[in-house]
Amino acid sequence: MKNIKKWGYAGMLSVVVMTMNGCGEDFLTRTPQGTFSPDAVTDARGIETLLTGAYGLLDGIPASGSTWHGAVSNWVFGGVTSDDAYKGTDAGDQPEQTALERYVWVVTNEHVRGKWRTLYNGVSRTNDVLDNLAQVQNLDTARRRVITAEARFLRGFYHFEAKKMWNNIPYIDEQDYNKEVPDSAKVPNTENAWPRIEADFQFAMQNLPDQFSGEPGRATRWAAMGMLAKCYMHQAFDPYTGAPNNAKLQQAQTLLNQIIASGRFALMPNFGDNFSAAPANRNNRESLFEVQYSVTSSAGGGGGLGDELAWPYNTGPGGCCGFYQPSQNLVNAYKTDANGLPLPATFNNTDVTSDQGITSDQPFTPYAGPLDPRLDHTVGRRGIPFKDWGVHPGRAWIRDQAYAGPYSPIKHIPERQFFGVNPGNNRLHSNNYRYLRYDHILLWAAEVEVEIGSLAKARDYVNQIRRRAANPDGFVKTAAGQPAANYVIKEYPATSTAFATKEAARQAVRFENRLEFAMEGHRFFELVRWGIAEPTLNAYLTTERTKRTYLTGATFVKNRNEFFPIPFEEILNSNLNGRPTLTQNQGYQ
Repeated sequence: MKNIKKWGYAGMLSVVVMTMNGCGEDFLTRTPQGTFSPDAVTDARGIETLLTGAYGLLDGIPASGSTWHGAVSNWVFGGVTSDDAYKGTDAGDQPEQTALERYVWVVTNEHVRGKWRTLYNGVSRTNDVLDNLAQVQNLDTARRRVITAEARFLRGFYHFEAKKMWNNIPYIDEQDYNKEVPDSAKVPNTENAWPRIEADFQFAMQNLPDQFSGEPGRATRWAAMGMLAKCYMHQAFDPYTGAPNNAKLQQAQTLLNQIIASGRFALMPNFGDNFSAAPANRNNRESLFEVQYSVTSSAGGGGGLGDELAWPYNTGPGGCCGFYQPSQNLVNAYKTDANGLPLPATFNNTDVTSDQGITSDQPFTPYAGPLDPRLDHTVGRRGIPFKDWGVHPGRAWIRDQAYAGPYSPIKHIPERQFFGVNPGNNRLHSNNYRYLRYDHILLWAAEVEVEIGSLAKARDYVNQIRRRAANPDGFVKTAAGQPAANYVIKEYPATSTAFATKEAARQAVRFENRLEFAMEGHRFFELVRWGIAEPTLNAYLTTERTKRTYLTGATFVKNRNEFFPIPFEEILNSNLNGRPTLTQNQGYQ
């Protein structure tokens, strides 16, 4: 924690070597060229630059470590640790990720520490904005209020991401830290951070505009409202027992109903629109908050760098690297019955057939049974078109099929025409990360209705999601224009037993959540917030270890693996007067 907050403009500092040859005495009173002046960030232009820098860490770049430690890049922490995906690639690559996948979580894991440092670097940048804003004179009152609201939104965002990782976190604001006293950043993590995170989003919601004309990516009132609802939903169930918290559910319901009733947002016609880099599909009407990626980034930032390893291998898009391979369990979840409905209780009894063990030159026929069409927007599998890259060839795009299975990630991969612009890293792209969408709002609203409202209304919200998924215009098509698989999906009828009881409806809504958001880095955190991580993940491991032998012995430990360990070095750095101010999470030493 010693360096938890750095000057946001530290990158501007430079060492200046001055020579006096040929200089008059005026050099003693003149500001040398190349030096940093605090005045540079205490005027209107400077504070806007600091705010831009605070937004800049949303994609985690520059990250405090590896690129996949980014603020919104959760394929390791929310995907690989869940039943959605394997680490992928081969056994020798990134063994610390294998330890995370197997729930062998230790306090010295550098990936976990990298995530901590990146998120608190983001907190630092937002506090720099607020600290310096007080010194700015040439700024009108309205813009000052909005800058404050934007900075507090971002501070709430970075703390929220930390809260769902570690639960017991230090909340640090501009009042806590005094740059003249570096130890002031050593804040304990024994206070529940939720009220202060909520307060940031509350302030943002009350002071941000509905939109910024021509400036996509800025936080709006609706983004703040959605994030505050997300905070409430992450407190709506006990993470250890699953018991509902009706007060938080009611708070979420109020906000979710406002967003739905506003009419400002709607589902895009096709599910795949949310994973397209086409300009018309970015910052679309479904998006409440979207992290902007740049297709022309020429430096080491932007462009989805946090996901740079999570690409098909070898000759596939990007020519690297084979990480983040979808699990067989996930693929099986997309099976439907003859009526086009999910199979939440029995989906994993048999496998969707794949080319596991079949060489690329051997014939292969994809699974012919009924499937939810969202599968092929989520998972790359042999014989099915992979966006506009052609048909997935199978093993040619897989590094080690015997180790990590036959599937590739696809959602975040841009279309061919938006790929490869950056000469230094052709995996940088403009396929923005849609962090908060209207489909999130609808499914959270369905969760709330199941617990404290109407099961019929919950079914309606779920059916809105399924109706969009069933649009044949959005099906993955063959070159001949035909559906690429046997897509069968229907809405739940009024007589469906899936919404006959609260328990059945809860299962149906949560299963829909998985089908809609798989491979987007949310799954592990969803299982934890529902309080069902231990039974779900241990059931998953029981079957998956028969397919992936490296999972033999892997076990999710209840009352420990719900949250990650506080990094050892951060506890060590938090020492104040001989004692650490940070306390380790339960179950770790």
